[in-house]
Order: sequence, then C-alpha cells, then structure tokens
Amino acid sequence: MNKIKVSTKNRILNAAEQLFCELGFDNTSLRNITSEANVNLASVNYHFGSKKQLIQDVLHRYLQVLMPQLEQGIDELIEAGDLSSEKLFNALVDPLMSLEQVRPNGTKIFVQLFARAYYESQGHLRKFITNQYGTSLKRLNKALHLAVPHLSTNEVFWRWHFALGSCVFTMASSKALSEIAAADYHQHMEIEDLIKKVIHYIAAGFSAPQPEKVRLVS
Repeated sequence: MNKIKVSTKNRILNAAEQLFCELGFDNTSLRNITSEANVNLASVNYHFGSKKQLIQDVLHRYLQVLMPQLEQGIDELIEAGDLSSEKLFNALVDPLMSLEQVRPNGTKIFVQLFARAYYESQGHLRKFITNQYGTSLKRLNKALHLAVPHLSTNEVFWRWHFALGSCVFTMASSKALSEIAAADYHQHMEIEDLIKKVIHYIAAGFSAPQPEKVRLVS
C-alpha cells in the first residue's frame, strides 16, 4: 500500500498543533516544531513567516470548517423561535464532530487548542479570531443571551469560563474517562458520546438561576 505523502506545510501544522496542545503556545519554540516535523527553519519561514502566523493557521484550518456550520445551526434555531441553552449547545455537536475530517482526533485537538488560545496571553490570536470570525462569534453570543435571558452579562462571562474548563478537562481526559466508563459501568463511550454528555451538563449549568450578588469584602 502506498503511503499518503504529506506536504511540508501540513507536516509543520501537524507538528505545531501537537506541541501547542502539549506544551502551550509560549513554551513551544520553533526549534521544537522543526525537530518534530523534521524540517528546517527556512521551511517554517517560507510557509508561515513567523510563529504568530503559524499559530493562527493552526486554528484557522479548524475554524474555517466549524464556524459556517455553527452559524447555520444557530440561524435555524433563531428562525424557528425555539431557542434554549440545551438546544443551542446541542447545535455544537455536529460542527465539532466534523473536525474529525480535518485531522484524526481533530475534535479533541481543536478544543484543547481553543482553550490554550483563550487562557494564554495570545493577543494576536484573539485579534485574528475576532477579525476573521467576529460575525459568527457575535451571532453565538446573541443566541446565548436569548437562550438565557435571566442571566446578566457578567454571569454569562463566568459561565462561559466554567463551560470551557469542563470541555477541556473532558477532552484532555477522554481516554481515561472512556476506560473508566467501560471498566466500572460497562459503557462504550465514543468521542461524540462524551461531547453530548458534557454539553448536557453545561446547558444545565447555563440554565441555572442567577445567583445572589456577591458581597464585597470591606
């Protein structure tokens, strides 16, 4: 059987995303990437120009698949006038699963990369995502506020962080969680099953009542 030849650019992208997931963006050097991809620094400079551009391109190849599908799902819910946190988050399942076509384990990789981008100091990446996918993000944010009108903007901010943390832990621990489920509960869990479970949990959290105001310590 003939091996599929991977282009130099994709070898660099594949190596970079793996290292970014494991080490983070700041702790991954171009030397790490060139060593993992078995290329020289000139190849990285030729295809990407800089580490910042490489980081952006790693996320872009997932976002360009995810975002159009997500927008379509959100628009259909809004047009139907049938919006709830459960239905809104369920609209994420198919777009996320489609990332398996970008790369093997693409769904898990993307969630980990997105989390890194969210909590590491990567101002250029946030600017890139806002510029490229700002319309999609605004549409998602609007739909979320429509789904949970009882929540303040501040509370939605916090619950987004809690939701992302739950997703990242689940994806990062997916192998161990699947093995525990099989051994202790006789459940066979695929990645889609895990996503649906964590989304059900997140949706319930978003639907919870607005908490009392936090008292400031004098």
